[in-house]
Amino acid sequence: MAGILAWFWNERFWLPHNVTWADLKNTDEATFPQAEDLYLACPLACCMFMIRLVFERFIARPCALGLKIQASGPQKAQPNAILEKVFTAITKHPDEKRLEGLSKQLDWDVRTIQRWFRQRRNQEKPSTLARFCESMWRFTFYLYIFTYGVRFLKKSPWLWNTRECWYNYPYQPLTVDLHYYYILELSFYLSLLFSQFTDIRRKDFLLMFLHHVVTICLISFSYVNNMARVGTLVMCLHDAADVLLEAAKMANYGKCQRLCNVLFVMFALVFISSRLGVYPVWILNSTVFESWEIVGPYPSWWVFNVLLVLLQALHTFWSYLIVRIACRAISRGKAGKWNPLHVSKDDRSDIESSSDEDEVLPPSQKHQTNGTNGTNGYLSSSPCPDEH
Repeated sequence: MAGILAWFWNERFWLPHNVTWADLKNTDEATFPQAEDLYLACPLACCMFMIRLVFERFIARPCALGLKIQASGPQKAQPNAILEKVFTAITKHPDEKRLEGLSKQLDWDVRTIQRWFRQRRNQEKPSTLARFCESMWRFTFYLYIFTYGVRFLKKSPWLWNTRECWYNYPYQPLTVDLHYYYILELSFYLSLLFSQFTDIRRKDFLLMFLHHVVTICLISFSYVNNMARVGTLVMCLHDAADVLLEAAKMANYGKCQRLCNVLFVMFALVFISSRLGVYPVWILNSTVFESWEIVGPYPSWWVFNVLLVLLQALHTFWSYLIVRIACRAISRGKAGKWNPLHVSKDDRSDIESSSDEDEVLPPSQKHQTNGTNGTNGYLSSSPCPDEH
């Protein structure tokens, strides 16, 4: 184990040439990031998850009920032992052959059995109230951490000149505010990584999981080798769009359609401009070119930049989905009510339910909804992605 730890913490991997861990030990004159500081994020992530449960129960739920958001879920399928056994033990999506066999066994027509399975799948969907509570928790955290990040960075010289991220690197002292910012962000994304298995199941589950892992690795990497200055820029930039998305989703659940449309448009503009414009021009330019010029490359520098490029690839993918969702919503709006958070199943990457089926609606309502609420899984964490 000692040999593995020595190999993992090899100075020639983590630090620039001629810099050792001893050079970055805390002294009376200066404090530097220490790898063991990150252990604090694990218990804090558990605390944050508990705070979330309390928040959703005593703050978000009353707000949802005040907006007349119903706690009831989709219509339940009528009890049937034979179909329930098939659903739980064999398949949730029976093929035509099995449907015909069940039709003969129960003396039901095939269409009735298909409707039963659709209702049974939809029965596992979380209620709109649960979705609202989840979004309100994320919105509250993103709003707080983004506000904190802006106030912190306004006083920081590297906000206005990114080359300040690399001057005198890695001998840049760690302030209390910067340490708090990092640990809080890391704790939040650790809690998202774990709660992803208990939250609303989304179609892009694996992509979201990858996003959270990349985010946690980036935060940890940049803290350990003291790239914390540029890390704060990345975190603050990503939190901006996430605030707007969660607000748009809450407006959608509360049936405030005009507000939802405005917030979604604002979100799309902020997301695409920040992730495809500001991020590569401002962040990647600094981490790749300015740091190369001032500090020079070393092994962990390459890993850090590969993770940032991977994050940019995720940005590009999600931007494509947002544009596609917007185009579909606009085309639908020509024939009726424009709603960017109601899109076809083919276009959405976020399914705020546990099945791929739409809820069973009365015929008079089916023309209004072809999907489910939400747009993109990363943006609803991620934001991700998301997140940084």
